Amino acid sequence: MYDPGPAALRTSRDARPAAPLRVLMLNDYGRPSGGAELQMLALRDGLRARGHQVRLLTSDATLSAGFPLLADTACAGRTDRLQALSQAINPSAYRALRTELAENPPDVVHIRMFLWQLSPLVLPLLREVPTLFQAAVYKAICPNGLKLLPDGSACTQPAGTVCRRSGCVSPMTWAATMMQLRLVRRWRRNIDTVSTLSRRMADRFTAEGWDDILVMGNGVDARPARPPLTGPPLVAFAGRLAREKGIATALDAFAQIAGQIPEAHFVIAGDGPEEAALRIRAAPLGDRVRFLGHLPRPEMEARFDAAWVQLVPSLWEEPFGNVSTEAMMRGTAVIASDVGGQSDIVRDGKTGYLVPPGDAKALASRLTRILADREHAEHLGAEARRVALTDYSRDAVLDRLISAYRDTIARSASGGHQ
Repeated sequence: MYDPGPAALRTSRDARPAAPLRVLMLNDYGRPSGGAELQMLALRDGLRARGHQVRLLTSDATLSAGFPLLADTACAGRTDRLQALSQAINPSAYRALRTELAENPPDVVHIRMFLWQLSPLVLPLLREVPTLFQAAVYKAICPNGLKLLPDGSACTQPAGTVCRRSGCVSPMTWAATMMQLRLVRRWRRNIDTVSTLSRRMADRFTAEGWDDILVMGNGVDARPARPPLTGPPLVAFAGRLAREKGIATALDAFAQIAGQIPEAHFVIAGDGPEEAALRIRAAPLGDRVRFLGHLPRPEMEARFDAAWVQLVPSLWEEPFGNVSTEAMMRGTAVIASDVGGQSDIVRDGKTGYLVPPGDAKALASRLTRILADREHAEHLGAEARRVALTDYSRDAVLDRLISAYRDTIARSASGGHQ
């Protein structure tokens, strides 16, 4: 695993000339409707603000109505039944990239997500172009991109017939998804640098034969620190109300400490398929648990300013954990499951706590430790904010990304394709 760390990356960057770069970004979707898209758009804007020339090529596909296409150029995409085939072979993406490379030749190409729309057909065109692939999901090694089985447990098997037997992929689409993965493996050598969002994610890719992986997490917007904590202890959760997010474990843990800290309250922001069942589970706690529904980010941040701790009790290995870095930037302590990207982000005992996934008793113990001691909550929150500013701010992440671009160009020049 290639993980030089922030200091080494800054040294590498400072040793190189600061000439502006021409960057071409590739992503399946170009509308600001999801976390991966918002991250890519933020990187593009941040790089442009630093004087680099950046263009974004995506598909024109729409996942959610009402969001404008913000890409600089786009190919045709699909969200119907034929997507299973087009995500393996999309001739429109091939033509669009070929035109873009000819008309606006870049110094480096940055791929984020490309296996739901753009397809592996973009890779043959990059044989002579310095290319960084920043995997934001597991799609390059898993047909559904999650490394998660239908029952919510982690999948530890390489992709293949197990995907069909387990029900992760339907028999009708299995052949197309297997072809997609074969094409990725065939043209993977055209990628110079492979990056993942966390060390646990890198371990997953390494187990599937990918090596020399750079670990580089997402950035979070800087914001003013929250006010000092006042009022009764407040616990917060933000996320989709789905089984894999572990909110049921969080409710069980809160129920266990409710008698010890009777003034504590719990607010839950988000919606999803488990909402009705979770409301029933929370009913015995009365108005001490409030479901806020989906909130715009500014409103959620304002409500969460009073939180003593934010819970991220995920059951699956999320590649990163934007909700944790957002809480830390606010100055809020985080208790998270010790899985996926959370294991990198949360520093156990310093910025919050890590607990085993699905363990309500362990979560309740750490929750009591914070809610019973305002000074401890403030101390954890202050350290969390310091780490967020140092390691996960947009500026810090852009520094590392620019360094990775320049290293990718150097690798390509020395024949460093995978």
